[in-house]
Order: sequence, then C-alpha cells, then structure tokens
Amino acid sequence: MTNEDLPPVVELTPEQSWKYLEHTHHGRLAVSVMDRASIYPINYLAHDGVLLLRTAPGTKLAEMAVNTHVAFEADGVHSDQAWSVIVKGTTRLLETSAEIEAADTLPLQPWVRTEKYRYVEIVPESVTGRFFNLGPEPERD
Repeated sequence: MTNEDLPPVVELTPEQSWKYLEHTHHGRLAVSVMDRASIYPINYLAHDGVLLLRTAPGTKLAEMAVNTHVAFEADGVHSDQAWSVIVKGTTRLLETSAEIEAADTLPLQPWVRTEKYRYVEIVPESVTGRFFNLGPEPERD
C-alpha cells in the first residue's frame, strides 16, 4: 500500500493522542491574559493523565496564575507522515512538599541550563489529535 492509498487525515482517539504525548517531550503552551495570547516552547512529561512542566518565576508562570485555562500542542513530522495533538485544560501549581518531592523523582529536566524549580501540571479537559499521511495536492480533473 502506498501513501496515496491512505486517507490524508486520520482523527485520533484521546487514547491514541496521549500515546504520542508520552513519546514526545517538547511542545508549545498557549496562554491568554486580557485577550492577549502568548505561546511558549516548553518541554514536558506526560505522566499519570496530566502534563507536567517545570518553570521559573516570570511571565509564563504569572500568566498561568491569572488564567489557568491553557492550550498545549505537540507534533511530529517524518518524511511522509505527521501528527498533531492538542490538549485543552487547566493549570495547577504543585505546592505541597509531597507533590514536589514526587515530581522531583520523575525524568523531567529543564530544557535549557536555567533553574526551574516550580512544577506546573496541566489537567486535560480535552485531548484531540490528527495523523497526516503527507503527499502532494491531488490533480484537478
């Protein structure tokens, strides 16, 4: 079967979408405060039904404190296939010592050489995804 024989777009189930998130560690976090959207590249860990990220005090953390509703997107592109997963949910700062100690044991390290000692989890409200079989636009008849 060639790529031309496959459907160009396949809707993924939430479970299939989550599997892609579990095998990827970089994505984009979208937040909105006072009708102004911001997008941040982040690394994350999909763990126990939530997305976990590390951050430091600053704009991103402040924006998540003002509006806990966020969107997150991760994707991957190969030579003839691609996928994209979008999570919409709410953020929650981990605050108890037990939560922070548990998060410290997980394989989530800062992406860049900076101190990021605040943990934030994204609790999904929806998880959607698509798989794409890439190829040229069909010829018109």
